Amino acid sequence: MKDISRWLANGFPTWPGDPPFLLEPALQISRGDAVNTARVTTPTHVGSHIDAPFHYHPEGAKLEQIPPELLIGPCRVLQVGDRFLERLADMDSLPPRVLLYTGQPARWERFPESYRALDPAEVEQLALLGAQLIGVDAPSVDPLDSRELPAHQACFRHGLIIAEGLDLTGVSEGLYQLICLPMPLAGADGAPLRAILL
Repeated sequence: MKDISRWLANGFPTWPGDPPFLLEPALQISRGDAVNTARVTTPTHVGSHIDAPFHYHPEGAKLEQIPPELLIGPCRVLQVGDRFLERLADMDSLPPRVLLYTGQPARWERFPESYRALDPAEVEQLALLGAQLIGVDAPSVDPLDSRELPAHQACFRHGLIIAEGLDLTGVSEGLYQLICLPMPLAGADGAPLRAILL
């Protein structure tokens, strides 16, 4: 079993323009309270997270409308190289969940400004091969400065759900079972998730 989530802590780098992630003490036993509790302030797209289609399309499904069965089950991990589209063209099929290792490190000291985004043609080929969920180790399937979000829009056209910011370091290519569950935030455009590979 491997946890492929990025653990959140104060100072974790967030998207440019997003508020910081904060975990602050509330009740404290050391001050005479009966229990320890905390307040959490977080963007919906921090670290390992799910993009609900509503995040990038006004008619897209919100978080609670994503079928939970899509987030659990067989998956395949693939390394993304320069000739990735040609490699996909040689494949016959893929399981419903595909995780793509693009080379991101296990820890982000700063928010990644340069990373390997997906080409819309790669998204379309993944969908044709049977993918219904795409997970990446990068903070987004599109470049940091993209406003058109072509890979996101290709996912919307093909009904693919997106998981971003996974930690796939040390994970070999192959077949696994994936558990990939977001925080249950009703009406949300996305949420941090806990992802486990079996």
